[in-house]
Amino acid sequence: MIGSLNGTVAAVGEETALIEVGGVGYVVQSGARTLSRLAVGAPVKLFIETHVREDAIRLFGFSGEEERAWFAHLQTIPGVGAKVALGILDAMPPEVLVDAIALQDKAAFARANGVGPKLAARLATELAAKQGPKGFIGMSAGAARSNGAPPPVNGARAEAVSALVNLGIDQSSAARAVASAAKQFAADAPAPELIRAALKEVSR
Repeated sequence: MIGSLNGTVAAVGEETALIEVGGVGYVVQSGARTLSRLAVGAPVKLFIETHVREDAIRLFGFSGEEERAWFAHLQTIPGVGAKVALGILDAMPPEVLVDAIALQDKAAFARANGVGPKLAARLATELAAKQGPKGFIGMSAGAARSNGAPPPVNGARAEAVSALVNLGIDQSSAARAVASAAKQFAADAPAPELIRAALKEVSR
């Protein structure tokens, strides 16, 4: 099983890239955002999700391990295959995806290629009910919360969620309130401001 490739970009196509590692060229399928960051001749490290089928082995490459983990996790939802999962991650990088799940934002999912209204509703509902992606490679032990929920976007949000939980608000409601409150600020807000805004969201 290939977990990552560290080599040189030999070629970049519309849906794939050729990565040379030790004289061997690996064809890697990636989303548009990942491919746009690659430059022919430049060094690159991609985290790899390997799909083994009877007739083929397919490598899917991502610039970050968190994105790779979400790619695998999205495919646990019925109706979501590799192509749709790549489309979702192109439309929503992990930090946006975490908020969309917390808010059960069907419209955000519907903006992804290959996601219709019914699938968008299923994604919003079922991902909110699931634990977050597991099996992060090369991340610190504290990068994912012990309950398996999606990693917080930043320290202030994690602190705000923790504060609300300590006040007796359940984890899911706290995450939704903090995600909604964060949208009120143009930039990352400090934890005290997030907590005050999130409490207003809960009281509505």
